Amino acid sequence: KLAAEFPSEDIFLMTASPVIKAVTNFKQVSKTLEEFDVEEQPSSLLEKRYPNIRVIQSGVKQLKSDEHKIYTEDGKEYIYEKLCLCAGAKPKLIVEGNPYVLGIRDTDSAQAFQKNLAQAERIVVVGNGGIALELVYEIQGCEVIWAIKDKAIGNTFFDAGAAEFLLPKLTAKSRETPIECKRTKYTVEGSEEKGRPTGASDKLGSALGPDWHEGLHLKGTKEFSHKVHIEILCEVKKIHLQQEFIQLQRTSLTFPKGEKNVEADEVLWPVYVELTNGKIYGCNFIVSATGVVPNVEPFLDGNNFAVSEDGGLKVDKHMQTSLPDVFAAGDICTAAWEPSPVWHQMRLWTQARQMGWYAAKCMAADALGESLDMDFSFELFAHITKFFNYKVVVLGKYNAQGLGSDHELMLRCTKGHEYVKVVMQNGRMMGAVLIGETDLEETFENLILNQMDLSAYGEDLLNPDIDIEDYFD
Repeated sequence: KLAAEFPSEDIFLMTASPVIKAVTNFKQVSKTLEEFDVEEQPSSLLEKRYPNIRVIQSGVKQLKSDEHKIYTEDGKEYIYEKLCLCAGAKPKLIVEGNPYVLGIRDTDSAQAFQKNLAQAERIVVVGNGGIALELVYEIQGCEVIWAIKDKAIGNTFFDAGAAEFLLPKLTAKSRETPIECKRTKYTVEGSEEKGRPTGASDKLGSALGPDWHEGLHLKGTKEFSHKVHIEILCEVKKIHLQQEFIQLQRTSLTFPKGEKNVEADEVLWPVYVELTNGKIYGCNFIVSATGVVPNVEPFLDGNNFAVSEDGGLKVDKHMQTSLPDVFAAGDICTAAWEPSPVWHQMRLWTQARQMGWYAAKCMAADALGESLDMDFSFELFAHITKFFNYKVVVLGKYNAQGLGSDHELMLRCTKGHEYVKVVMQNGRMMGAVLIGETDLEETFENLILNQMDLSAYGEDLLNPDIDIEDYFD
């Protein structure tokens, strides 16, 4: 976007990674909903397309904002007129530096994970967001103990009802063959041979796209297809290596076979996870899918950034940080403006793309001294993804975020087919979750955006016999 806005200026893209992430197959589904794939491409492709872009492959060592200078790890310095920080986020590991704990947030860590899984008989997955959800669904031939701190799975995206709707898919014996993934994969030359040590999550790759597990062969050593046991309302209390565990003289558990069946495990495992509910399970390794923290480290030293409670750089409604000429976009930043009542920030691919695009417009307006209205994509939170092979659309305050107890929910659910939930407040639609092919996303998007009073329709709003999209056309 910057290259198009400033065709005669030099634009430097600094990246620690030899590949860049590009958005492909972009499709505007509705006013605010968009679908796209994320593809790794060699940076030379970007330079070919835009002659004024230069990709500098090096990590950033330091930012000296008062001098408008960036120092890179390869010992060079660069002067900027305007700077945008898009360094993303890094996985929030449950414990640092343990070789048996893998964090997943990028394509490299997904590959390391796959290598380990080939030898694994049992793994423990910790976390309850999108990546944990997809992971547990995709893994076959390996026992999975899934530890979540909530009552129900997928808490970031769903409520307990949606979780109940999805659960049968976890235990289903056979799988529909997934639709082929059109994304091409680029490997970095030389990275294959060197092999990557398991714990090497310090070298940050780019974050995973929405269908990152496609084309990865996620199968363990055992022959059964699906074995998932969910431990709810618990967190990891401690991780014990094999020697420590033997000295503890405590009992670890086998994979639970039924509700009441709790047996001591005779097998010796490389690592043991002690949960806050008192149970201990041995496993080959632990996947930490517990979310991300903004990657601000290299930029803070010597610069007086306003930093938000969640660790992100605060940006105003023009994506500007508290420092002159320094902007930020994506996972590294935290929206510090007064948001629309039906938008909230979530560290997702869709928002990273929107913020990046809008930040470039803001940088251009700032350079030309023009004023700019807030981009329409920040009017309504809208995200489209796939879980367990179902299409999933979340709109607005889909989990009644910040609405207090003053709201009501309406539900419609057809087992194995669709799940529709609507969040209402004072007769107005504030959010919705749509799972399956419901064809309601555009209608609901409009109803949330125009805040029409729907009290007159009552329960009929979700009556399957009434063609609601025609009604509000």
